[in-house]
Amino acid sequence: MSYLLQRLKTKKDVDNAIKNTEDKVLVLRFGKEKDAVCMQLDDILSKTSQELARMADIFIVDVDDVPVYTKYFDITLIPATILFFNGQHMKVDYGTPDHTKFIGSFKTKQDFIDLVEVVLRGALRGKLIVTSPIDPKNVPKYTLLYKDI
Repeated sequence: MSYLLQRLKTKKDVDNAIKNTEDKVLVLRFGKEKDAVCMQLDDILSKTSQELARMADIFIVDVDDVPVYTKYFDITLIPATILFFNGQHMKVDYGTPDHTKFIGSFKTKQDFIDLVEVVLRGALRGKLIVTSPIDPKNVPKYTLLYKDI
């Protein structure tokens, strides 16, 4: 279903999407086209894109196409969904150690719709971090590993 979603192929495309999306939530899905979990997430994103057209712009980004952002957002697990509002990176408390991105696929379309609504409402009130409306059972669990350099 990724063919139904707009694809950003360069750093410039991603920069323009972040800068030019106004008064809507910008959803960037970082992943790989042939990954099974990414395909599951793309299916959910494509099915909800029409419903959320007034609230959100949804794009997919291949992690190999934009290594600068892959490194900047520390995307080691895919798919990773990152949210912006008016050029500002929105953080969400999912009950996991990382508030900057959602790792994995959403369990249901409604989980994703609820997340976009909460982020939009919070952003319109000037908040930079919101609490996730997704049931904690539906949030993938993972452990962050830190390397000493």
